[in-house]
Formats: sequence, structure tokens, C-alpha cells
Amino acid sequence: MITFNEAQLTAWLSPLVWPFIRVLALFSALPIFNRRNVPLRVRIALAAFITATAQASLPQMPVVPLDSALAFMLVVQQVLIGVTIGFAVRLVFAAVEYAGELIGLQMGLNFAGFFDPVSATQSTPAASFFATMVAWLFIALNGHLIVISAVVNSFQAFPVGPEPFAFLRQAQPHRWGAEVFATGLWIALPIVTMLLFVNLVLGFISRVAPQIQIFAIGFPITLGLGLAGLYYIIPALQQPFLVTLDKVLAPFR
Repeated sequence: MITFNEAQLTAWLSPLVWPFIRVLALFSALPIFNRRNVPLRVRIALAAFITATAQASLPQMPVVPLDSALAFMLVVQQVLIGVTIGFAVRLVFAAVEYAGELIGLQMGLNFAGFFDPVSATQSTPAASFFATMVAWLFIALNGHLIVISAVVNSFQAFPVGPEPFAFLRQAQPHRWGAEVFATGLWIALPIVTMLLFVNLVLGFISRVAPQIQIFAIGFPITLGLGLAGLYYIIPALQQPFLVTLDKVLAPFR
């Protein structure tokens, strides 16, 4: 008859419990996977699969009784680190969407706002288009594999320990907000500059020839040139996306 005690059971579960909680917290905050149309059982299955396959590369986990106060602190740490990694990736998505907001504002498309039932937020056509593009780009460039590699390597950078907030000193997530505006402006600056020049030209025309209905011809010209600019800027979206993603995930590698 096979018998085992509580200490043996704790030793068997410890290498699985802490990585599982961290990865599950990641999928709860990771874009695309945290949407309401992704079932919870799918996230749990993915977290369990990654935990099982990454065991060979993980450091030794501390053996802690699961009903102790220290175990509660370890759970808090894993949840915070996993959510922070997912939040970092979400900021990269937000930077691209912010670029879409800036471009849509210059093109005159931001007046056509609508409710997005997937994200449950108010969105504009340009921002929604960029959000769709960055989601496809995230999968096409193996961004999900980069994130999984970061969360696995995070056990080396931030091992399981009793201090849940210690990793904040090294990760410094409060500085990531600047990346949203810097990256968004980086992406949108060519089109914004072009449309600013177009508006200056239209303003000059309206002063030279007041009989021209500038509002009747200005919007089609701005919209057409903006769409032409999007045609050329979308293929170049890869570089700022990868650079920003690598920058925010660097502390976890």
C-alpha cells in the first residue's frame, strides 16, 4: 500500500503551485487572452501546460506549507509578478492604440466613436484598426512566445520569496507610462506631420482664394492622404512594437 504524509505532498506540489499561479495571473492580464470570449478553463489549461513543460528550466522552489502565512505571501508575489508582466504587454498595445487615436484625430475620424463589445470600452475607428493590427502583429511575430519566455525567466530574475513587492524596485513599472506616449508619438509622427502640413496648405488656400469652400474639399483631402499614409506606415509597425515590447520585458529576463 502506497502511503505519503503531508510533508511529502507539499514537496511534490511546491514546484508546480507557484509557477502555475504566476502564469495564470499572466494570462488573466495578457491582451488577447484576457478577453471575455476566452474561457477561463482555456487559461487554466494553458497555465498548467506551460508550468509542466517549463519544470526543467525552473529553479528549485521553496517548500512551504500551503496553509501558512508565508504561503499567502508567496501567492501574493506570484499574482503581482504575473499581472505586472501582462500589464507591461498591455501598455505596448495601448501605445499603438494611442498612435491610432492621434492619427484619427488629425484625419477627422474621432467623431465617429463607438462602443467595442469585446473590450467593453469606447473606441474610435482608427484606434480600433490599430488595436486589431497590433493583435495580429503580436501573434505573427511570436509575441506570445516572447512573453512566455519572459515569465519563465522571471523565476530566475525574481525567485519565489516572502517579499511580494521586492521586484518593483528593479522592474520600476511606474516608468512604463512614458513608453505609451513616446511609442505612440513615434508611430504617429509621420502622418501627424504630413497632415499638419496639409492643413497649413489648406489654410493658406482659404486665405488666398476665399471663394473656395475649404470645408467641402478639406475633409476628403485630409482623409485620403491620411489613408495613404496608413498604407505606408502599417508595414513599419513591426520595429516600434518589438523595441517597446523588449524594453518593458527586459527586467523579467
